[in-house]
Amino acid sequence: MSDILTADFKAEPYWWEDAAPFAASDGDLPQRTDVLIIGSGYTGLHAALQTARGGRDTLVIDAEAAGWGCSTRNGGQISTSIKPSIEALTARHGEAIAHAIHREGHESIGFVERFVRDEKIDCDFRTAGRFYGAHSPRHYDWLAGKYAKKGPPGLEVEAHMVSRSDQHCEIGTDSYFGGAVIPAHANLHPAKYHSGLAQRVLEAGAHIIPYCRAEAIDRDGGGFRVRTAKGTLDARTVVIATNGYTGPLTPWHRRRFIPIGSYVIATEPLEPAVIDRLMPTDRNIVDTRRVVFYYRTSPDRTRIVFGGRVSISETDPTQSAGRLRAHLVRLFPELEAVRISHSWMGFVAYTFDELMHIGETDGLHFAGGYCGSGVGLASYLGMKLGKRVLGAPDGATAFADIPFPTRPFYTGNPWFLAPTVAVYNVLDRLGV
Repeated sequence: MSDILTADFKAEPYWWEDAAPFAASDGDLPQRTDVLIIGSGYTGLHAALQTARGGRDTLVIDAEAAGWGCSTRNGGQISTSIKPSIEALTARHGEAIAHAIHREGHESIGFVERFVRDEKIDCDFRTAGRFYGAHSPRHYDWLAGKYAKKGPPGLEVEAHMVSRSDQHCEIGTDSYFGGAVIPAHANLHPAKYHSGLAQRVLEAGAHIIPYCRAEAIDRDGGGFRVRTAKGTLDARTVVIATNGYTGPLTPWHRRRFIPIGSYVIATEPLEPAVIDRLMPTDRNIVDTRRVVFYYRTSPDRTRIVFGGRVSISETDPTQSAGRLRAHLVRLFPELEAVRISHSWMGFVAYTFDELMHIGETDGLHFAGGYCGSGVGLASYLGMKLGKRVLGAPDGATAFADIPFPTRPFYTGNPWFLAPTVAVYNVLDRLGV
């Protein structure tokens, strides 16, 4: 293993080189607060920004450093991805809700772009587009049919197909059978985005206290009493923003969020000519596998940041580094000698209906379950969550109008994940 790792290899996110998670405590734990937000990722901080600017005394706490979870561990890709089709959602929830959910999915990219611009956050945001690679001829035909439909008026998805013979203009590999380009998708530096967001939250007057794990939440009259690792406080409103790191603190949410480890590596710096051959555009890359790979260049175009699922059960990032590198080299054989400088993982949250959810249960406000589309949707629904706490009319969202399902015997341990991934891997190898 050591021969594929750089001498300064780190088992932590490459993104932390530019923006490490916020670890300094912003004051002592108060005795009371208007709004207590548990979780300091994109969801929690966007909610905090709304409530603090709305005049509510707001406190954000986290069991680790602020942003230690997937908000600084993701690939930095932003898509409009609502996984169920409009047709499938219409069958489940009716046409109005189905269209509204897809409309808000589209809006989430625009929300992040406007937020970054208006708040002057330096996070390398760019509308790079996405290349969606077909890993079999059958999947090329599926993509062609999918994007030929465009979508209903107002929900059109602009895309164009690229044949296998022409795909080198998008990606320097022969491993795909062509693919689709979706120009509207974007990317950013996830840790710099989180750092800039946290700074705006502090400037708005909210407080962030890391290493302050919430240990118990009890009703106390019209509010809550919350015991933490740093003491106990009273809160009028409590927001759960733990997503893929939701634990026994809130069993109702834990039964509905499915934590799935996603693994990422960053290569050592590559020669500009190599980057230009392999990744001639700055697009995000994903493929049609069920166990998907996602990758892109680093913002300075010196490295490839490559992620995906590499085992049927969770593993250590030092072990996943070699497995991810093997997949990278299969895609790009000229990287046979490449070494890995960083390897890490984070937990995303899926749901049984493959949709994001926001709402209130037992008096606790929450949002989560972004199903791999967390940069855009966690930001957007975090904003909506804060507005809902304030009682603002523009906090309305179609994601609050659907039931949040679980399954019998599921209590937070995804025992079904390993056999599902094993079956998906077989189907991917068969190209079906």
